[in-house]
Amino acid sequence: MHIGILIIGDEILSGRRQDKHFAHVIQVMATRGLELEWVRYVGDDDSNLVQNVREIRAQGDLCFCFGGIGATPDDKTRQAIATAHGLPIVRHEAAVQAIQAQFGDTAYPNRILMADLPAGAELIPNPINRIPGFSLGNIHCLPGFPEMAWPMLEWVMDHYYQGLEGKVTVQYLVTVHDAHESELIELMNELQTAFPEIKLSSLPRFLPGNNREIEMGVKGEEPAVSKAFARLKKLLLERDLKVTPM
Repeated sequence: MHIGILIIGDEILSGRRQDKHFAHVIQVMATRGLELEWVRYVGDDDSNLVQNVREIRAQGDLCFCFGGIGATPDDKTRQAIATAHGLPIVRHEAAVQAIQAQFGDTAYPNRILMADLPAGAELIPNPINRIPGFSLGNIHCLPGFPEMAWPMLEWVMDHYYQGLEGKVTVQYLVTVHDAHESELIELMNELQTAFPEIKLSSLPRFLPGNNREIEMGVKGEEPAVSKAFARLKKLLLERDLKVTPM
């Protein structure tokens, strides 16, 4: 199962707020031996949001959506999820109870709108203010606030995906000094052909004084990745290149 995140909000795309979810989800998945496959950033546009959700649903990926589940007019996630699934919005009784328990009479007339969810949605408990997120299939919708969203993310993983395990992968890196990527393409093709199961990376960096270096790496499962890394270093040294382990 591929894992992705959908981060929603004009404030992210405009730069008024900086996204913190991307880096955090990478760390959460890594502790479980899993990897994030993709990330999408989408503004508060109804049609664009619906189209993205439809595509994600068609892919069948595990997706976490962050943001847009509040009660203000710019919060469009609940309706977009419903529209993309061809479902009506209905008032979720358990969500009503949770919101009333937290806010009493002040839940009305506005806070209670956050209990209006796509039909058939399952609730995600919110340990901070009890206003729940919700799940529909493998799409899980969380608040934009990290202090709420991150424990809710952990709850979803523990509640629905406890048995989901990824492959144990490792990555080895070296820095190649004073080299051009174009000079190493043949080497990289040779390595990739010999070890098709590993991922090969090459990231050039330009330094002051017209100097350059390339961060090269191999990533995959043992023992193939160790063998590929040994071959990489051997091929680089055969070309009389200066190499520094990372």
